[in-house]
Amino acid sequence: MLISTILSQRTKDNNTRKASDNLFREYDSIEELAEADTDTVAALIRPAGFPQQKAKAIVECCKILKDHHDSKVPEDTRTLLTLPMVGRKTAACVQAYAMGIPAVCVDTHVHRISNLIGLVNTKDPAGTEMELMRITPKERWIDINKYFVRHGQTVCLPNHPRCGKCSVRSMCDHSEMIIRKGTVFHNSLAR
Repeated sequence: MLISTILSQRTKDNNTRKASDNLFREYDSIEELAEADTDTVAALIRPAGFPQQKAKAIVECCKILKDHHDSKVPEDTRTLLTLPMVGRKTAACVQAYAMGIPAVCVDTHVHRISNLIGLVNTKDPAGTEMELMRITPKERWIDINKYFVRHGQTVCLPNHPRCGKCSVRSMCDHSEMIIRKGTVFHNSLAR
C-alpha cells in the first residue's frame, strides 16, 4: 500500500494501477525492492509519471524499511513522515487503508470540496486535515477521502464543475455562479 500510494502522487488512479501492476509483477517484497536498480524500477513505473523521482524514493524507502523496521511499514505518523516522498496524505492513506487506523486523507479533492461546501475554511491540506478531524466522528474519518475523491472526479471537477448534478450544491459557495475562463455562467448552464 505504501508503494502504491507513493506512485499515486500527482497522477490518475488508472496510471497508478498500471505502474503498481508493472512493479509488483517484477518485485514482490520490500527486500527485493530495496536491492532493485532504480532505472529498472523507473521503467516499470513510468505510467505513474515522475518515474526517476518516484523510483529513487521507492528504492530508498524499501532500504530504510528493510534496514530499520524489519521490512515492515511503521504505523505511527511521525515515523512514516521520515520516509522519502511520504507526506501527511500518504501517511494517512497508508494508516487508514492498509492498517485500519483512523486517519483523514486530504488530497486536492478533499481540500477543495471541504472548503467549497463550507465544512472548513482553511488555506492548505494540513489545516483541512486538522479541521476535518476536529468536526468529524473518528469512525467516519476513512470515509471522507473515499466520498470526496469520487465526488471531485465525477461531479465537482476543478475546471468544469457539474453543479446541476451536485447533491450538495445548496451548501456550496459556487452553486449560484460558475466562473469559467473569465466568463460567468449561471448555474443552470452547468453540465
